[in-house]
Amino acid sequence: MSLIAGSYERFIWGFKLTSPKNDQNYDLTPLFSFPSHLSPIKCTAVAGSAAASGGADDTIKIYDLSTCSEIGSLHHSATITSLSFFTPTSFSFPRNLMAAAEDGTVSIYDADPFVHLKTVKVHRKGVNSICIHPSGRLALTVGRDECMAMVNLVRGRRSFYCRLGKEASLVNFSDSGEKFFMVMDDKISLHESEDAKVVLEIDNKKKVLCATPGMQGILFTGGEDKSIKAWDITSGKIAYSIEDAHSTRVKGIVVLHKNNDGDAEDHQHIVASASSDGVIRVWDVRMTSKDKPNPLAEANTKSRLTCLAGSSIKSVKRPQVGNIGRQLDAGEES
Repeated sequence: MSLIAGSYERFIWGFKLTSPKNDQNYDLTPLFSFPSHLSPIKCTAVAGSAAASGGADDTIKIYDLSTCSEIGSLHHSATITSLSFFTPTSFSFPRNLMAAAEDGTVSIYDADPFVHLKTVKVHRKGVNSICIHPSGRLALTVGRDECMAMVNLVRGRRSFYCRLGKEASLVNFSDSGEKFFMVMDDKISLHESEDAKVVLEIDNKKKVLCATPGMQGILFTGGEDKSIKAWDITSGKIAYSIEDAHSTRVKGIVVLHKNNDGDAEDHQHIVASASSDGVIRVWDVRMTSKDKPNPLAEANTKSRLTCLAGSSIKSVKRPQVGNIGRQLDAGEES
């Protein structure tokens, strides 16, 4: 598993999590660290061997995790606030990258090679979060204009826009794509993807800063309460939690999902978290029954971390193919 963390000090941090062999412990091995941006890093995303970071310097940096190197930059006209890769189930390398920005736009890129396809004006104010449906046909966004929008990725245009009444900071689909959730301060709402009907509302009591779906109907959250909570999205109750996982607020959570070839099936209980105290920790959620579970591994970056993203346990090589394909028809590019 490769973990990528961004920091307020402009540094990008890369780590490799090695799984135990012959009764050895998990280990977080540093891959790289350098000041990749000119301003604080706002978001990161990983898919296979590809990684990306977005910063307040209006730039997206692209990295190749198989060579531990930065391979290019994509320039925008505003701060990059959220990134999301789309990887078809039959591929190990992403097909598209989507970037949301402070100017209310969403930019769509081909990921092989990284070429700009189109920029769509989605919100009147900055976009806070973007997520892509597992089908790759649509994306959801929430913004500072207190609205949610849907982007049709086949036609490359906004297809739906509605007022929420309150600003949402995060939006993401469930693992299956049948539902999506939004975060508004300390509240989490779960919706049906088909009609956006509210299925469940969760009160976390304290502000939620990061959330990511797990498998088997679990939603992981972290935030101001310094803990990692796993919510059962069927009942709305806490399935298990790691209290005081960090000394300060949790800024990012990565759950290891089962990848396409099934290699990660035995590791889906592994969760990584990052905090603004600069520490990245790896947990076995099966150990939450203990009063104070110990992390399997940890690393201290000694910087103010702002985000965390990760890929599967085993390193993924880029497929030897040409252009995988674009979400937009050539006539719809701009």
